[in-house]
Amino acid sequence: MKRAARSRLLMLLGATALALLALWQWQRDEHDRPGNLLALDPATITQVTLQLGNAPATHYAKHDAHWWRDDGQRADDRYVAALADAADAPVLEWHAAADFDAARIGLAPPQAILTLDDQRLAFGATSATGPQCYVQAGARVALVSLRFMPQAPQQKQQDIGMH
Repeated sequence: MKRAARSRLLMLLGATALALLALWQWQRDEHDRPGNLLALDPATITQVTLQLGNAPATHYAKHDAHWWRDDGQRADDRYVAALADAADAPVLEWHAAADFDAARIGLAPPQAILTLDDQRLAFGATSATGPQCYVQAGARVALVSLRFMPQAPQQKQQDIGMH
C-alpha cells in the first residue's frame, strides 16, 4: 500500500473513531439529562392552582382556550400560561427530598405552591449557587431556573392623567 493511501486510511479510521466517541458521549449525556419538572405538556394543562405564601390559593381553569378564575372572572392568559410552563422547566439537578432540611431550603413552609392538573410543585428558596430555586415534586427536590418561580400577577396600571 502506498504511503498516501495508508495516510488516508488512518485518517478515515481516526475520523470514524472520533465520530463514534462523539455519538457515544451524546447518548450518555442524553441518558443522564435530568429532564423536566413534570411529565406534562403545558399546552394540555387545564387546571392551575397557585398559593403564594400564606395568601389564599387562586384557582384557574381553562375553557374555550382561555383561562378563568374560579370566581368567573377572566384571567390573564399569558400569566396563567407562564405558570403552566413550570411543568416543562428544565431541571438542573435532582436530589432526594431526604437529602435536605426542608426549612433550610425554603420548603417548610414553601414560598409558593403551584398545582398543575393535580400535580403539586412546592417552590422554596433561591440557591446559593446561582439564579436557581429549589422545587419539590413528590419525593424529589429539583434545582430549576429562578424564572419559573411563581410571582403574583401584575396589576393593570390605571392611567392617571396629570392636569
